[in-house]
Amino acid sequence: MSLTTRRLTRDDFEQSMALSREAFGDLPPGATPPSPESFPRPGYHAFGTFDGDQLVARVVTREYHSWFGGGTVPTGGIAGVAVTAERRGEKLLDELFRVVLADGLRERGEVVSTLFCTAPGIYRKFGYELLCSYDEVEVPSATLARIRPPVGVRTRRATPADIDAVHEVYDTWAAAQNGPLTRRGPSFPADAKTFIDAFTGVTLAVDEAGDVVGFASWQRGQGYGDSSSLEVSDLLALSGDAYRALWSVLGSFGSVVGQVRVRTSGHDVARLALPSAHWAVKAREPYMLRVHDVPGAFAARDWPVDGDVSFSVSGDHVGTTNGSWQLVIDQGKATCTPTTAADAPVLTPGGLALAWAGAQTCANLRMAGHLSDGTPEAEAALDRVFTPRPIHIRDYF
Repeated sequence: MSLTTRRLTRDDFEQSMALSREAFGDLPPGATPPSPESFPRPGYHAFGTFDGDQLVARVVTREYHSWFGGGTVPTGGIAGVAVTAERRGEKLLDELFRVVLADGLRERGEVVSTLFCTAPGIYRKFGYELLCSYDEVEVPSATLARIRPPVGVRTRRATPADIDAVHEVYDTWAAAQNGPLTRRGPSFPADAKTFIDAFTGVTLAVDEAGDVVGFASWQRGQGYGDSSSLEVSDLLALSGDAYRALWSVLGSFGSVVGQVRVRTSGHDVARLALPSAHWAVKAREPYMLRVHDVPGAFAARDWPVDGDVSFSVSGDHVGTTNGSWQLVIDQGKATCTPTTAADAPVLTPGGLALAWAGAQTCANLRMAGHLSDGTPEAEAALDRVFTPRPIHIRDYF
């Protein structure tokens, strides 16, 4: 067996698409298939492992930035992971992930990478761990019909001229969370009309000063009656009244749809505006993160408190995070350097991902097997630095 791993080119298009169909199935009816001329598209980097001339495994990475700690962090979005059926179990992904992650860090400074997983166990080997999930929830339209429009916030349909205001609402919301993509760069359309035209409607919530303080992007879908749904891609607002105003508009479809389906994540504050407990999860896409460059990941984001703490990482199959580290945070900016400190808490690569993202406390990491050794004082110091923050993701890739 003579294996080579390299970047895929246009000449590899047919084999790449065939392997994708084998892993993920055919495109849905009506979908536009990709063409060789568009491969690889902007912000899209594909690598494959070949046995001779045959493509036997592939991994794609997408160019993103994610919000963490109020700052934007270069992020590789791992997607399209596929191994031909007869070669699964041969560890073909080992070299592929090393090459893909090294390319992202070297070429684009991607200090962390994220992915949606069908089988988390495959990716834990490479240091990924579950942060949250991208969910589809269902709320009966009759529930929403009970919400009365608030005084002081009106709604109107968005036009391309409103795109900057829509971006500002999203950015204000996303900067207060850990995890959302910035929705900037080659993977997101820059054209305002393209964004507006992608939906049946984009509804804005506008306050008394005329400022846009929320938006909902939605598709009407097919048919009418109790079995029909209104599909909501985004429901984001900067005040409780703005959420109530948007929910009220969505509830106005109650005579023609039985339920409203909303894409969401985590503990969504939009739910706090609902008059009932109806919030049924209908689909869930688990989301995982890996820290690839320890000094770079800590330097890339902002930190809420100053501190000085040591920790170690052990068991990184890719090999880039293992060792002992000294973290110093001064005025919200971090430096992380190798150290020989003894008795420091030891994190698994997955534990490092969860701690860095503010997704779990040290107590929970220890109970999950992601933290060992160290002292209670050291764990308390780590918890002060890794302050938990709501984890969200609102884009699937």
